[in-house]
Amino acid sequence: MDLGLKDKIVVITGAAGKEGSIGHTLLQSLADEGAIPAVIDRNDRGYGYVDKIKQQGIDAIFCKTDVTKPEQIQNAVDTIAAKYGRIDVVINNVGVNDGVGLDASYAEFMDSLKLNMVSYFLVVKHALPWLKKAKGNILNIGSKVALTGQGRTSGYAAAKGGVLGLTREWAVDLIKEGIRSNAIIIAESWTPSYDTWIKTLPDGAEKLKSIVKKIPLENRMTTTQEIADVCMFTISQRSSHTTGQFITVDGGYVHLDRSLLTE
Repeated sequence: MDLGLKDKIVVITGAAGKEGSIGHTLLQSLADEGAIPAVIDRNDRGYGYVDKIKQQGIDAIFCKTDVTKPEQIQNAVDTIAAKYGRIDVVINNVGVNDGVGLDASYAEFMDSLKLNMVSYFLVVKHALPWLKKAKGNILNIGSKVALTGQGRTSGYAAAKGGVLGLTREWAVDLIKEGIRSNAIIIAESWTPSYDTWIKTLPDGAEKLKSIVKKIPLENRMTTTQEIADVCMFTISQRSSHTTGQFITVDGGYVHLDRSLLTE
């Protein structure tokens, strides 16, 4: 299916994670569709990723940016707009489950919100004039933690809850502009960060087995490519009448009947 993403300017944050991360998979999927990725991230890996994409014959740009710094976000968006003269899509993908719980300081809590939610607001705010011209769309990458809680991660949970609120607010606010706003909700997906977390646990292997057993569809984790495929469809014109939606890609982990977990 041709998704019609060729030569679309797609601003994507958090796309310079390790190979195999959700952001990296999204980035490669954009390139595979012929879109022009405009990467906003603080990690220098972004330079190498963009160089590799250019070697595929696809244009791309990397703007090294600390998304907790408002002026850096504005500079990045301005740089992208100046180069291409338009922005068609924003994918907000930044997310760090940083363990900022009730024992954290005020400053730590606010830092978590700045990274995991406020950055979403600022990227969209600065890209908005261009999104209006393109009648583009916004896709926010969310987490099941916003719906279920997790424990010991108040900052991340609050931020991701806020991201869902912003998704619906923007869908309403921008509907007269023809701009769609949606969110993808992710639960258990195997990424380098997940692997690192499991290895910190004294009973990591058993914990992983326990989690996987609770994923109803096929008792396996969601792949990052499965997430990316849904994202590509959602930002495309193949999904042109979808807005204000929370699209859960999780093998039924969050919503299906608990009786499915009975052995």
